[in-house]
Amino acid sequence: MIQAANLNPTQIHLLKLFSFNNSEDYAKEIQMVLTRYFQKQLDAESDRLWDEGILNQDALDRIAHEDLHAR
Repeated sequence: MIQAANLNPTQIHLLKLFSFNNSEDYAKEIQMVLTRYFQKQLDAESDRLWDEGILNQDALDRIAHEDLHAR
């Protein structure tokens, strides 16, 4: 059993939301909504970093050659 004390308010809310419909289609729909939301956040942050000169093509090229799973 999951202890509510270990969950943050967002996790608790999502668990309550998911309890109403157990279908695979519903789960996929929620996953797509969350994916779109976080992709939009990532795009906005990437644009900000690019506009501020923190992120540029050289940085992207370095990232492309890093093993990000090794950390």
